[in-house]
Amino acid sequence: MKNTIKNLFFLPFMAAVGLFMILPGCKKTDKTYYAYENKIQEFDGTALGYLKSQTGQYDSLLLVLNRLPALQDSLENKNLTVFAVSNRSFESAIKNLNVTRKMELKAPIYLATADLSELEIMVCKYLIAGKTKSDDYMSYSDGLHVKTLLHNYPMHILYSKASASGLINGGPQILTYSDPRGSIFVKFWQRSPTNAVNILTHNAIVNILAPSHEFGFNEFTQRINK
Repeated sequence: MKNTIKNLFFLPFMAAVGLFMILPGCKKTDKTYYAYENKIQEFDGTALGYLKSQTGQYDSLLLVLNRLPALQDSLENKNLTVFAVSNRSFESAIKNLNVTRKMELKAPIYLATADLSELEIMVCKYLIAGKTKSDDYMSYSDGLHVKTLLHNYPMHILYSKASASGLINGGPQILTYSDPRGSIFVKFWQRSPTNAVNILTHNAIVNILAPSHEFGFNEFTQRINK
């Protein structure tokens, strides 16, 4: 009987101790959820140097830039906002091009032999004159129209923040980079989100487009398949 009474008092006591030990851990975890920061990464070099330093990520873009020395020089010396395109984005574009060419009984085309003037137009879509961070677009609720390097082609940048750990708009900053394709209707635009923003180099701000983006904003086949 005494043991039964002791257990009745002991069990609630242990439960209370366990709860007390858990609560500080919850507070610490919650703090990390609500203390998210969009930190700026810094690279000690130029935008071109950054692309070269990311081994195996931007080989295709660098190959094209080697054929376009003026743009290569811009990435080395001019103040720019860059939307970097990974190898996967080029692979998708080249694959779609050569599937079409195979159906038309044409020989495949690759980046080393693709029309240079068309490549320049498409690469310029990812280069904007001047250094702008993601915060510079925060106040534009409908986004901001910008012009590309050399060709002054109109593009569009929209700022947003992702949700994180249940906190709405508490996650990383995202820039949606779009080619309006001459239309005022967003549903006709070719759009791509960033995977990372605000990589600060000596001469440029570099943003990384998602790998699902196809180089050329779905115009690669149309422009190269001649």
